[in-house]
Amino acid sequence: MKLNYTLKFKPILKEKIWGGEKLKNVLNKKTDRTNIGESWEISDIQGDTSIVSNGILTGKSLSELIVEFKEELVGEKVYRQFKNKFPLLIKFIDAEHSLSIQLHPDDELAKKRHNSFGKTEMWYVVQSDPGSGLIVGFKEEVSKAEYLENLKNKTLTDILNFEPVKEGDVYFIPTGRVHAIKEGVLLAEIQQTSDITYRIYDWDRVDDQGKSRELHTELALDAIDYKVQDMYKTPYTKKLNNIVKIVDNQYFNTNIISFDKEVEIDYTHKDSFVIYMCVKGSAGIFFGEDKSENIRKGETLLIPASLKKLSLKPDEYSEILEIYIS
Repeated sequence: MKLNYTLKFKPILKEKIWGGEKLKNVLNKKTDRTNIGESWEISDIQGDTSIVSNGILTGKSLSELIVEFKEELVGEKVYRQFKNKFPLLIKFIDAEHSLSIQLHPDDELAKKRHNSFGKTEMWYVVQSDPGSGLIVGFKEEVSKAEYLENLKNKTLTDILNFEPVKEGDVYFIPTGRVHAIKEGVLLAEIQQTSDITYRIYDWDRVDDQGKSRELHTELALDAIDYKVQDMYKTPYTKKLNNIVKIVDNQYFNTNIISFDKEVEIDYTHKDSFVIYMCVKGSAGIFFGEDKSENIRKGETLLIPASLKKLSLKPDEYSEILEIYIS
């Protein structure tokens, strides 16, 4: 068969010690559980592979699709580079309580230690409670010894940079950058396909069995980027009924489409799959002859590389994150 329609997948919901109810109440995820921290929207992580939930391919896994459709699904360049592995992991995250302070290794370290990709990622804030924010990087440059001293004295947060956030804020998190999502933030996360995290501080909390989560103090030491940045937030300006670039790097590109009328999209010159994450409103996506799919806030779609032309017709003012590999 020809791969000629947009794909939806069943969300993989993850219970977390820090999770809450916004994925259910704000993003309309179907669950009776109360501590869902993550919704894995598109995943090719072993043991957590996304399953198609619409159309003739319903029930097929993302892994099976890549093997069957290859370049038709992901694009020729992407398939040459990654073969039968989907290169991105797409999530929504709800932090009712703060996540651990953590970082991720780069490709070289991750390959050497874990036979994995590294984990470069970005965050788009979908909703935030008053006073909530993110920990991103250091306030000022520190040495490895100074870092360890603060870690030992439980004063790590004294040397880290806290950023208050609001809806629409974007943060790019390269490998090595210390970071944490604080309580009250709901966000979209785009990242390399990797589940390697070095947890360095977990607020001294324990689970319902009285056990602390594992820390990775030694592994993290050579993976941390101790340098300070002038600005951690990614600047951009939305433009109505246009596509605006947010993040552009070797691992993924992310744009935002803000629209209140029909927008024509042409991917003729794009050699990649495209992912849509709806972060506001709802819209119809029209392609081919009389074919369409709906997307609403909290939903994610995978557009195969074989689909080149489509149009977006909003039901109301809407915003969609557009993600691909260049």
